[in-house]
Amino acid sequence: MSISTLFTIAIVAILLRIFWLKIKDANMKGEGFKRLAPKDQLAVLKECLLNNPTNGNLQNLKNFCTKMGTDLDTESYRPFMQKQLELTRKKDALAEDNELFGAEAAWMDRIRPLEFEEAQSARQEGRHEDFILRTLEGIARLYSDEAILKELDELETDYPKAHELAQGYRDLMELRDTSGADDDSLAKLRNAKAAWEGNLLQIDLGDSSAPKQDDAP
Repeated sequence: MSISTLFTIAIVAILLRIFWLKIKDANMKGEGFKRLAPKDQLAVLKECLLNNPTNGNLQNLKNFCTKMGTDLDTESYRPFMQKQLELTRKKDALAEDNELFGAEAAWMDRIRPLEFEEAQSARQEGRHEDFILRTLEGIARLYSDEAILKELDELETDYPKAHELAQGYRDLMELRDTSGADDDSLAKLRNAKAAWEGNLLQIDLGDSSAPKQDDAP
């Protein structure tokens, strides 16, 4: 697995129940899984499929989406599964692995984290801090650079700190893409990632909770 893949998965795993990531196939009938909130169930199912692309994990994700009223085109993911199988038999396939993960990440992000629905409900009810927090939690569960930056850019109007977070993420992307694979370089990357993760979920409302001029009565 490439450095880029490890970096992105690590960011997404901020809020996941790590225990569930150790199983090879998500057991949707297990009592432990049933006790998870739907947003956590979805995150686990996506992560299981990404890390272990089996027909069972793909079907589990489809079944969950159907239950939630979403029509998921699972057939469009099967070429990724086949490609991943081919890459396991090849040497020096780092570039192809990066390209494949980018495509898989974009596919996963089409299934919106349920935190974004919670965020919109909070916004409609005037719960500004909850809106910001749920949006940030949703961003933490995205995979692709494009989706993460898009959400941060859109959030900036309501949460000025999003500009800082977006720039910080771009800096991480640059560090990731230029990082060596030696222990010191990877340690530097891990430390930078951990700092960004901590900053992401540390809410700093500042003036963002104040009514905007055009919203004032």
